[in-house]
Amino acid sequence: MAGPAALLESLEHQTGALHTLQLLCRGKEAATASHLPLSPPHLDQAWELEEERKALGKTSEEDEESGDLTPLSPGEPRPHRLSQPGLVRNETLREMALRSKLSRVVDATLRLIEVEQTLLLPLIQQHPFPLHPKDSIEFRNICSHMALQREGQQFEKDLHEAHQCLKTIIEKLIWSLAVFPSEPYIPVQSALRQILQNLLAV
Repeated sequence: MAGPAALLESLEHQTGALHTLQLLCRGKEAATASHLPLSPPHLDQAWELEEERKALGKTSEEDEESGDLTPLSPGEPRPHRLSQPGLVRNETLREMALRSKLSRVVDATLRLIEVEQTLLLPLIQQHPFPLHPKDSIEFRNICSHMALQREGQQFEKDLHEAHQCLKTIIEKLIWSLAVFPSEPYIPVQSALRQILQNLLAV
């Protein structure tokens, strides 16, 4: 399959894949930014009681000696409490690597679409060459399946397959352009090589 029709079909599937990837990436970022409680509820209550005692000038030892271990009643005015801080969950190295890989796939897909739309489409109308829309179809299907996983080993497998499929799409474009050497194609080849390099960066 050759010509603008093949490229437009590829672009349609790549754009669909990009939309799915962007939603998935935003979901991952939101999950990373989530906060976990600093301590279990029963520890929170003990912490609040200790703060009340400190504000009243009492210590735990004084309360024990006087036998006054009762917290202030709900109706009594309470001293100012320190706001309980949240604890941001630290990412594991594995999670960081996956998020980085997902980000590279998103960026590479976005750049690929831009190059195809702005540089390649005008040229292919004048100088058609073979394209492979089936790879873009597979790429979209992998991304759709990956979005259903969210996490776990299957997500990692899908992300790896999406990464490899996108790599194949870019490499085939570079090879196709190399078969038809033409000066107008040089900027396209250069842009594609840069996208591939960024995608494969570790």
